[in-house]
Amino acid sequence: MRSYKSSNYVVAVNLSTLLKGFVIFIVGLLSIFSISGILTSLKPEYRITSNSLNQAAENVSGEALYRLFALENRAFGNMNVEDEQEWPSLSSLLFQVTTNVSFEDPRSLLGRELPGFSIFDGDILVAGEGTNFTNMPIESVPPRDALDTENEAELQNTEKLNESGSENGDTTPPQSTGGKKTVHLYFSHTRESYLPYLQGVKDPNLAHHSKINVTKVGDKLKSELEQLGIGTSIDKTDVIKNLNNKGLEYWAAYQESRPLVQAAMAGNKDLLYLIDVHRDSQRKDVTTATINGNSYAKLAFVVGAEHPNYEKNLKLATELHEKLEAKYKGLSRGVFVKKGSGTNGKFNQDMSGNAMLLEFGGVDNTFEELNRTSEAFAEIFADYYWQADKVNHNISTPPSSQ
Repeated sequence: MRSYKSSNYVVAVNLSTLLKGFVIFIVGLLSIFSISGILTSLKPEYRITSNSLNQAAENVSGEALYRLFALENRAFGNMNVEDEQEWPSLSSLLFQVTTNVSFEDPRSLLGRELPGFSIFDGDILVAGEGTNFTNMPIESVPPRDALDTENEAELQNTEKLNESGSENGDTTPPQSTGGKKTVHLYFSHTRESYLPYLQGVKDPNLAHHSKINVTKVGDKLKSELEQLGIGTSIDKTDVIKNLNNKGLEYWAAYQESRPLVQAAMAGNKDLLYLIDVHRDSQRKDVTTATINGNSYAKLAFVVGAEHPNYEKNLKLATELHEKLEAKYKGLSRGVFVKKGSGTNGKFNQDMSGNAMLLEFGGVDNTFEELNRTSEAFAEIFADYYWQADKVNHNISTPPSSQ
């Protein structure tokens, strides 16, 4: 130790303490750089992501957050909380954040190991009859060859496809939109087709066609809605053709269909509901229901949760699911939320609280089954529509193009 005297005070310097402090500073600095280097050099699938932090935060209950407030402000602690809940396990939260693995969802154990597994990820918000994590809707990406019209299969079983008129075609609906088109149908995955009409095709990933596809489901749904008094417009622009022409990948379909929806909204101020019609990639045992002796293609509601107001879309989908369950038990597979890597996460639903993505059946369903489902959904939707008509309908104004 050395001492330095001045006229007013004495300064003592301990050289060993200075040396220790300097060493600790250097070690700490090197540790920070080392840890930062390790984290940034890891493969993306092994990094801690904002999505994993968000999922872990979802496990924190409102009561736990309330207790956190009470720790900082004692006034909160004087209020009674009826349903006391335990604090979330710190160890389980840390484990989920660092590994992206949740013991409540076995799919997370394989999520990093299987390439493309995130395509099958999502949450079941409302489960329909027989729905579980093993049979959720699949947003499959077809091989490029399947989207080339030169490679399309020959068609079969198409003789009666134009004979899908409704038995109530001559009846006058008790209520009407008065010529206004208030529902808009469109197709982000225009060429999603059904195997029974594709000659020689067995692979569900190849169930795509430029002529026989989900647009025919849209035609039937439009007809049924209009016969129930709800004016409906339909846009059958071949989004997949546009993707091919621009050299874009399949996942860009929602980006490509977005301007079509914006144009529809800008050109028709009466629009209230937007429905993106799709077909799931699951097989017949998952996508088919027998109701009153008749075979139906099941419906699935998909909600994108990566925008601030998705709760409005979720509320609409849940109410329609419940109404379907009340009259057509087993027709709806449920309400599913998609977010995170490997999915669009919005599906253009950020453009309106009244936007829906509907999966009509799967690759093995027939148009006979699909037409019954279109009739049932139109009936349930019309009931919902006219009840909601007693309150002010609202649709958000078109946002700027993104």
